[in-house]
Amino acid sequence: MSEAKVVTLGCRLNTYESEVMRKNARDAGLENAIIINTCAVTGEAVRQARQTIRKMRKSDPNAKIIVTGCAAQIDPEAFAEMDEVDRVIGNKEKLEVESFLPERTELIEVTDIMQVRETANHLIDGFDGHTRAFIEVQQGCDHRCTFCIIPFGRGPNRSVSIGEIVDRVKNLVERGYKEVVLTGVDVTSYGPDLPGKPTFGQMVRRVLSNVPELPRLRLSSLDPAAIDADLLEVIAREPRLMPHFHLSLQSGEDMILKRMKRRHTIVDAISLCDKIRTLRPDAVFGADLIAGFPTETDEMFATTLETLDRCGITFAHVFPFSPREGTPAARMPQVPGAIRKQRAARIRALGEAALDDFMASRLNKTVSVLVEKNNAGHCEHYCPVQLTSAAEAGQIVSAKITGIQDGSLIGEIISHD
Repeated sequence: MSEAKVVTLGCRLNTYESEVMRKNARDAGLENAIIINTCAVTGEAVRQARQTIRKMRKSDPNAKIIVTGCAAQIDPEAFAEMDEVDRVIGNKEKLEVESFLPERTELIEVTDIMQVRETANHLIDGFDGHTRAFIEVQQGCDHRCTFCIIPFGRGPNRSVSIGEIVDRVKNLVERGYKEVVLTGVDVTSYGPDLPGKPTFGQMVRRVLSNVPELPRLRLSSLDPAAIDADLLEVIAREPRLMPHFHLSLQSGEDMILKRMKRRHTIVDAISLCDKIRTLRPDAVFGADLIAGFPTETDEMFATTLETLDRCGITFAHVFPFSPREGTPAARMPQVPGAIRKQRAARIRALGEAALDDFMASRLNKTVSVLVEKNNAGHCEHYCPVQLTSAAEAGQIVSAKITGIQDGSLIGEIISHD
């Protein structure tokens, strides 16, 4: 018999929750099982989930297969019908120890997630195979973007108290983690459900002030429409907040943004990037982008390319539009699949060129690197760095950039921070 294995698909929040499940399964005494934590962000993500389930069954015919995550929450019956699946549990159930007791045999255990109002309180000692840690600060989403099914997998917006977040960060720092990522479904919606209605920026400031021994803090995807004055102040004043900001941009054209039911315009996005760059001159930006959204014309796409250039997007996280059954966008006039793929490739090429330029600008400069494995890691701007000498995983080193090779900066260690 062996300890339960957890397979993670999808977002950083799933990465965090997979560690919760790993601990819960261990505490429940579950063995010889594979827990598959699925994603449902696109139709392709669901297809990959089903493919992963079949692959896991083939590789381990005798293991108990438990499927959970957003795809399982939204359509549990579809996964329960798969011959390879032994149990399907929901996003609420997956965070409860009792769900993993070996004697639990119910095929489907999935609560109506829209009725859930609490957040689970979990202190995780570590992250398997990771040197940075993830902290869930918020769950769910109250917005209804036309392409997105995730609110129906995650439920309504609900926030973790600042005190709990601080305790979790302290716990991880005490165990040697030097970088923490604050994550959630819609992190910039943090706080309105808590006493005093703290903003996301206020929470970030409190974490940094209450855990002075934390060297590096990162933020997950930010909604350009919801970045508050408090967060901008922290960005300006706090060097421990890493200067890599990932925006949930989705498009760079106003009519498409409107049809997506996004809450920002291209002027908002450009203005935000300019403002952050003024406050933090070393800032770099990433963006989530959907290529070939329904009704997108060549002219609209050209505007998106122009917007990305004006925002100065360095890290482009691009998806060709994949219609998700049950969303309004799936019923809109579709752009042909080949065109979607072509447009995604063009955005990726633009992003790759921008990243090449940024990496070239790092030559002969000193960067701070969190070492991960094989003497490699990521600098404060989240560029990969390959070190020329040995360094212990989990440590932060200062390195002079001497070259670029195979998509990584080459760094010569100057000092251990």
